This record gives sequence, structure tokens and C-alpha cells, in this order.
Amino acid sequence: MKKLDYIILLCILLLLASGCAKQDTAQMTTINDVANKRIGVCTGTIYDKFAAERFPAATIMHYTEQADLVLAIKSNKIDVAITTLSATKNMLKTNDDVGILTDDVLSIPIGIGFNKSNPALREKFNNFLNASKADGSLNAMYTKWFENDIETIQIPTFKQNPAGKKVILGLSLGDLPNSGVVNGQYTGFDVELIQTFAQKENINLEIAPSDFGALVTSLAAGKVDMIADCIAITAERQKLVDFSEPYMDINSAVIALKKNIATITPADKKETQSSSFFKSAGDSFYSNILHEKRYLLIIDGLKTTGIISIFSVLFGTLLGVLICFLRMSKHKLLKLSAQLYITILRGIPVLVLLMLIYYVIFAKSNIAPILVAIIAFGMNFAAYVSEMFRVTIESIDKGQTEAGIAGGFTKVQTFVYIVMPQAIRLVLPVYKGELISLVKMTSVVGYIAVQDLTKASDIIRSRTFDAFFPLIMTAVLYFAVSWLLVLLLTFVEQKTDPKQKRQTALARRNK
Repeated sequence: MKKLDYIILLCILLLLASGCAKQDTAQMTTINDVANKRIGVCTGTIYDKFAAERFPAATIMHYTEQADLVLAIKSNKIDVAITTLSATKNMLKTNDDVGILTDDVLSIPIGIGFNKSNPALREKFNNFLNASKADGSLNAMYTKWFENDIETIQIPTFKQNPAGKKVILGLSLGDLPNSGVVNGQYTGFDVELIQTFAQKENINLEIAPSDFGALVTSLAAGKVDMIADCIAITAERQKLVDFSEPYMDINSAVIALKKNIATITPADKKETQSSSFFKSAGDSFYSNILHEKRYLLIIDGLKTTGIISIFSVLFGTLLGVLICFLRMSKHKLLKLSAQLYITILRGIPVLVLLMLIYYVIFAKSNIAPILVAIIAFGMNFAAYVSEMFRVTIESIDKGQTEAGIAGGFTKVQTFVYIVMPQAIRLVLPVYKGELISLVKMTSVVGYIAVQDLTKASDIIRSRTFDAFFPLIMTAVLYFAVSWLLVLLLTFVEQKTDPKQKRQTALARRNK
């Protein structure tokens, strides 16, 4: 075939592909119209099972955060999303182009989850819950959070009692009015309810933020004592979790773009006028950074990312040196052990390794999640850098080692003064690339309840439903951290370069 024939064939294939990918543009009137659509749900929620059973012909797409559902709808990745009605009403305030197809989907009883090994704590909470229902305080709290504008709510302050019994609350942040972060403070209906209980029972409450899909796993593994955030009581979850008595029923909604909903009037479907770039950027900066002191989340997340990255590199480098030593050993058992370590660690995805260490190896331990992250990333880093060190050391001419020993050096002195300086200079360029990869890999630590830079961005997005600014901001900050670390290593590389040393010495003499 001639080149022109290939071009024509490629064009035909592209046209066919675009025709196959064309979506059904018929407007939706009822929930039955989504039967063959792309439906978005949050991972771990009851809507996942509901959508799969109710609409077997639909394509179910899973997302981590409510903000991701909104972004997917607006970017035409999905046709509809199923989520809680209370969170939907909050989201619609900042997304004029998204509307409710129906709010008559599911009515689900929700409760607080407790570890099965601690029935006393659950009983205390049930007694508190019944007393709150009787004296009307539960109803007043519900009215405040679900029937008022969230922006006008006065956030209550609770004093913790360090001397009280420590109880860890696993909490999925982001879907106010149930739970969220305002002015750097955990708040929401569920948070206020549990903090009131903790204060009454003289409990030292510690909140561990986590992804919703990891809440039940964390509780079953004994990492937390309670879990909350609009958790539906289901028979499947009750196999792993002891629930409190239901304290409310939560309604659900199906949302979509207004232009795709037939029951919304044409006037309401008009697109809002786009403002200038600078005004939009300024509004996004205020909403995502300054409003409610959201910059505090970024600062804390950046600190956590920095701590995990630096200590993982240090631990991984030291462990990598040890593995390299074992790998180059003449003892077969040591060499085989190092080879096995490298093969296993390089074959396991770092996220899987992170969760195995947290939920399995340290399942019964109260070890801090940040320390678990450092161990997991350090172990992964060591598997790669150990091979870098080995290959680099073996690339040094053995004649130099022999010459050093012949000159009166011991084997250790020969390695320290002759081999190692050359090896460091050769390995640094590759080492820098692996270090940057490690920094970027730390973005998954949110799976074990660590509030890093990425998790901070998710929390902000869940409040502002801004599709782009938090993601761009996070990308820029990760780039800045990586760039600074590369500059540091480049400085070290220059200091260890003999040619650079000679040029520096020559420049000093000429002065």
C-alpha cells in the first residue's frame, strides 16, 4: 500500500471510532433514563452496589471524592452521578451548570461504626444518642447543619482532655454538612455529635482523616475505634462493624448537567457568563487558599510530604547500601536473600506494599501512619538504589582496587578513598531520577489516613468543587519540592566532580 492509502485508512478508522464513541444525547426525565448511561459513584459507598443491581446495562465508574464526581460530569466523563442529597445541595451552590435529575432514589439509615472488640464504647454512645433524642439536642443539631446555610454556621469549640481515655475516630472529610474542615478545624454534623459525646464521657478524641473506602478496613484492622461520615448501615458492613443505633436517614440524589435534564426549564439551563481570566484566577485563589484559612491545610500537607520524602530517602539509601553489600557478598545465602528482597520489592506496587504494611504487618500495632509510610517508601526506594549502587561499583575498573591494595591501602580504605568517590559521582544522575519518583509516589499516603499535600488538595476540592485550581496548585508544589531536592543533589554532584574541583581550585589561585 502507498503512503496515501495508509493515511486514508487511518482517517476512516478515526471516523469510525468517533462514531462509536458518540454518546446518547437524549435528555433524561426520570431515573429510569440512566439505565444505559455512564454512572459515577464514590468507591466504598452503598451507591456502588445499588447502581450495579438497578442498572446492569450501565457503565459504573468509581471515584474517590465527591469533587471528582462533579469534575467527571462537567468534563463529560460520566453522564450522571449518585450521591447524598445534603452534599449535593452544598455542591450546587458553586456549580450552576449541574442539576438534580431526581432526589427520590434511596433513603438510608446511617450510624456510627464501632470496633467489635469494644462493645462498651458503642453502648455508651447509644445511651448518649438516646438522651440527645429525648432532650431535643440531636434535633437542634440536625436543624443547624442540614437546614441552614453552612457558611453562616458558628463552629463550636471543644476542649480535649489529654488525661481521658484515648479514642481514635476514623473520618472521611469533605462532604459537609456531615464532616469537613473549616478554618483548619474538623467540623460538621457527625464531628460535632461525636465531639459532644467525647466531652460528656471525658474521652480524649483523636481524629484520623481517611478515604471513605478505607474506613471500614481501618476499623476492622483495629487502627481506629470509631468511624463516621454518613455511613449507611448495611448487612454486609455489619459483618465487620458494630453500628450504633441509627441517628438519621440520609436521602440520595442523581445529578447531571442541566442541559441533559428535560425537567429543568430552559431558563435555568442558560450558561453563566464567563468572567475574565484574572478575575477567575483571583476568585479561585481566594476560595481555595484564603477562605476559611485553607492555606493551613496546604502548609500542613506540604510539611507531611516533606517529612515522608526526606526520611524515606535517608532510610532507603542506608537500607539500599546494606542490600547492595549483601548482593555483592560472596556468601551465597546473603546474596540470595538480597536478590529475593530486590525481586519482591520491585514487583509489588508501592501502594499495595504501603497497605500491606499498615493493615497486615502492623495491624495490631499503634504505630504512627507517617512512620509506616516512611518504612514502606524507604523499603521500595532501597530495592532500586541498591541495584544502582551495585552496578556503579562494579563499573569501576578493578585495576584501581588492586593498585590501591598494592600501594598499602586496606580493602576498606581502597573502597572509601578510591572506589566510593567515583561511584557517587557516577550514580548521582540516576539517583536524582529515582528520588523524584519517590517524592511523587508519596501522593498515595492518604490511603492510610495520612493528610499529605494530595489529601489536603482533595479536602479543599471537596469544599470548593473547583475542578482545576487545587490540582494545578498541587502539581506546582510537587514540582517545587522535586526541583529543590534536585538542586541539592546537583550541588553535591558538582562538589564530588574532580574536574569541577580542579576548576574551582584554579579559579582561587588566579585570584
